[in-house]
Amino acid sequence: MQTSLDQRARGRHGAQRRPHPTPLQGRMKPLASCLGLWLLFQLPALVSGTRVVYKVQEEQPPNTLIGSLASDYGFPDVGHLYKLEVGAPYLRVDGKTGDIYTTETSIDRESLRDCQHTLPGQPCFLEFEVSITDLILSNSPRLLEGQIEVLDINDNTPNFASPVLTLSIPENTNIGTLFPIPLAMDRDSGPNGVASYELTAGPEAQELFGLQVAEDQDEKQPQLIVMGNLDREQWDSYDLTIKVQDGGNPPRASSALLRITILDVNDNAPKFEKALYEAELSENSPVGHSVLQVKANDSDQGANAEIDYSFHQASDMVRRLLRLDRTTGLITVQGPIDREDINILKFSVMAKDKGANPKSARTQVVVTIKDMNDNAPSIEIRGIGLVTHQDGMANISEDVPVETAVALVQVSDRDEGENAVVTCVVAGDVPFQLRQASETGSDSKKKYFLQTTTPLDYESVKEYTIEIVAVDSGNPPLSSTNSLKVQVVDVNDNAPVFSQSFTEVAFPENNEPDDLVMEVSASDADSGSNAKLVYSLVTDPSSKGSFTIDPDSGEIRVKAVLDREQRERYEFLVVAADKGSPSLKGTASVAINVMDRNDNDPKFMLSGYNFSVMENMPPLSPVGMVTVIDADKGENARIQLSVEQDNGDFVIQNGTGTILSSISFDREQQSTYTFRLKAVDGGDPPRSAYVGVTINVLDENDNAPFITSPSNATYKHILPHTSPGQQVSKVKAEDIDSGVNAELTYSITGGNPFELFQISPHSGDITLEKEILRKHHGLHRLVVRVNDKGKPSRHGTALVHFYVNETLANRTLLDTLVGHSLDTPLDIDIAGDPEYERSKQRSNILFGVIAGIVAVTLVIVLVILVRYCRQREAKSGYQAGKKETKDLYAPKQASKSSKSKSKVKKSKSPKPPKPTEDEEETGLQKSLKFNLMNDSVSDSPRIHLPLNYPPGSPDLGRHYRSNSPLPSIQLQPQSPSASKKHQVVQDLPATNTFVGTGDSNSTGSEQYSDYSYRTNPQKYTNKQVGELILRPAAAPPLHQGAIWTEVWE
Repeated sequence: MQTSLDQRARGRHGAQRRPHPTPLQGRMKPLASCLGLWLLFQLPALVSGTRVVYKVQEEQPPNTLIGSLASDYGFPDVGHLYKLEVGAPYLRVDGKTGDIYTTETSIDRESLRDCQHTLPGQPCFLEFEVSITDLILSNSPRLLEGQIEVLDINDNTPNFASPVLTLSIPENTNIGTLFPIPLAMDRDSGPNGVASYELTAGPEAQELFGLQVAEDQDEKQPQLIVMGNLDREQWDSYDLTIKVQDGGNPPRASSALLRITILDVNDNAPKFEKALYEAELSENSPVGHSVLQVKANDSDQGANAEIDYSFHQASDMVRRLLRLDRTTGLITVQGPIDREDINILKFSVMAKDKGANPKSARTQVVVTIKDMNDNAPSIEIRGIGLVTHQDGMANISEDVPVETAVALVQVSDRDEGENAVVTCVVAGDVPFQLRQASETGSDSKKKYFLQTTTPLDYESVKEYTIEIVAVDSGNPPLSSTNSLKVQVVDVNDNAPVFSQSFTEVAFPENNEPDDLVMEVSASDADSGSNAKLVYSLVTDPSSKGSFTIDPDSGEIRVKAVLDREQRERYEFLVVAADKGSPSLKGTASVAINVMDRNDNDPKFMLSGYNFSVMENMPPLSPVGMVTVIDADKGENARIQLSVEQDNGDFVIQNGTGTILSSISFDREQQSTYTFRLKAVDGGDPPRSAYVGVTINVLDENDNAPFITSPSNATYKHILPHTSPGQQVSKVKAEDIDSGVNAELTYSITGGNPFELFQISPHSGDITLEKEILRKHHGLHRLVVRVNDKGKPSRHGTALVHFYVNETLANRTLLDTLVGHSLDTPLDIDIAGDPEYERSKQRSNILFGVIAGIVAVTLVIVLVILVRYCRQREAKSGYQAGKKETKDLYAPKQASKSSKSKSKVKKSKSPKPPKPTEDEEETGLQKSLKFNLMNDSVSDSPRIHLPLNYPPGSPDLGRHYRSNSPLPSIQLQPQSPSASKKHQVVQDLPATNTFVGTGDSNSTGSEQYSDYSYRTNPQKYTNKQVGELILRPAAAPPLHQGAIWTEVWE
């Protein structure tokens, strides 16, 4: 046994045991008395700051002295009572000296609960608590906490798990191969644990096997070493004896039979993926919950690669709590997991293949039990010092000083971490509180003194029920309660008591001075002069002089005129003092509420209100809120609001002051509203106030942009040689909204497959971006989208048509193209000549045909010219009105009709003077059909244009000049063919101006002439409305219903 001793304390005790004191000792008595008083006053500091620690070996006999608190730590040994609070049944304490002894209950280190789960090398402690009470001064007891380190002795024998240990070794095992032998277990620790192993073999195995002990993770691991070649056919098993011995004095030992079985070859052992598997497992996890999965691999095949998992060196608790799937290696929960029972599970898992000579591997598994907040705090209340408890009740005098300890409260929580941090409070309004008794406690185990906070009064409260609540810091937190009844013992300490400790009265403002407010009264449980009372007031400086009290009757009167708006409530104390000696006093609180009278007008917080609201708000939407106050109170301050000049546009909610609109605002119609609000209070007579309100309507993006120009049915003529970068058009739009809702952006969303045009997003200017090629000739339709910048944005769409060509010769065809564009869906692009590619292929054929026709025509013309010249030589010339020679102009015979007809057909399309123009207008010529027919009277060719337009519509056959891309016949003035029926060609206007009417059949119709523009059948299914806009000629009258505007040039 080892103890910590204070040498000076030992000397003092030795002096007290001498029978004959010397004179020197007589002179030392006053000094010893002073030293004793000094130690007495220093006792609280010694107790609160000293941690008592003893060491003792386990299994000590009863009444073995462990240590003396007085001798070892200098605590007083006279006039004090030592009491063991915690430590039974293993310990007892001498009440006078503080000596600590063992009892009949032996201290077994392996049986102590707190030491069962300690790791090797960790000390084992037995905690105890001793209270020290001063019997002379009757102070509150002091609490002393201590620990006894229980030292291990060699009282347990190491043993193997089984008396017969089995090892299987393949016959082809190499010399020097090691095989682990199951460990022996020893409940002792340290040097008393397992120290050595010894292997004894018979003569047949002495040369084949040896023993090697390795240090593996702080434990001795016996290993069987193969020292010779094995042959299963000669000897298939060996029996050896293995002995284990601990390091105690005297040592303990045991032995087991080690049976070695020789197996056939299986030359690959399983191998775990990890040498150590670690996992956390929450306590209270359900059965079947997956903890972790160990996995080993075997490079063999078949049964030699099939792995069987099993626990190795696992305790009974591990096998009870966890289940190992032998096939998958999955470790699951099979028993109740409680961290308070065990906080870590450490074991090995063996993987063994299923070969004829199975091989195995071992891995370590460490499972840490994670704490869950499943334990509520525990509250233990017991007596302390001279205050005893019986049946949960303590008795204490009412005149005890403040901070007198009534009980010792111990709070603990079996959880750990935050779940074990406990907060302890006293519930309810009682004159008791908790004070920590020791600074050495942990968060999970604390001790408190339950002590008084104020003087107790038997006449007020004769008994207290003190409820103590402890709450831990878990999530969710758990709590527990415990209670203690404290009975107060009576003494003579009565003071005057008012019938009401607090009195509240209502008194109207604008009173008269000396008006009676109220009367108070008090009583005293005493008698005689001690019961005669004198009343007085205790007021704050702000209300001093406002009230007086009669010292005998307790009547309280007002001395000043009260104004509720200046001060609404007065509070002061009324003191009743008895005439005893010393005098005792009682007090009561008085509160005077000043009642209101209607002497204030309502008042708006602002002199005028301006609100801004969005347009298109639904009716009964709030547009603003006003605040009105009244310095009065109650009905005098209850305000009724109304709208003056009420035209039904606005209403106001009483109570909230919210202004609601009865209409939906439209900023474009009216942007400002002005009216007045009236506030009337509920007093008698009522008072009122007015305020002006202005509502400003803010713009909302409720109008889409409107395209002002160009119209969808108009078009702009662009010459092919127009240079890139030149502005060719401009889109103009308007938005009647304001602000950002009226800011517009322009974009091309369709009809620009060649990216020939670009539009400015801000100005709407359309510019030509690329050089115009032959494939670009024809009509282009741009789909321009105009968006505003509102949220959400609104937009309008414009169709902008461009006609790329050298001339505007065939306007009827152009109007037809524009009309079809308006009927074409916007997702279909209209750009250039769709027949361009196909026309290039046909043009080669056409040129060959034309060349042949031209050659034949020239031959015929030469023949005619020769004949004509011969006739002129014979005649003087052609005279007007004279009948032509019969053989030249007379009708041909029937037998020759086919021949002349063929000649006429060959000469109906003379080559134009400019071949380049014919090549450029090939697409337009192909869309028009012309027939050259023989006249019934003469052989002169004529142009027949079959028309189906109504009267008044433009006729291209009569208005195209000789330089038109259509075929033409050059007539000589002297020719008889130049008759009146061809005068239309000669009378063509000087300029190629298209004259059109507003007839609805001229464009947009689905009926066309034989030479009109034809579209592919079934191409368009949806119609779009377009506006026909034509340029009038100088002279023709306007057709009724037509719309004329200037065509862009």
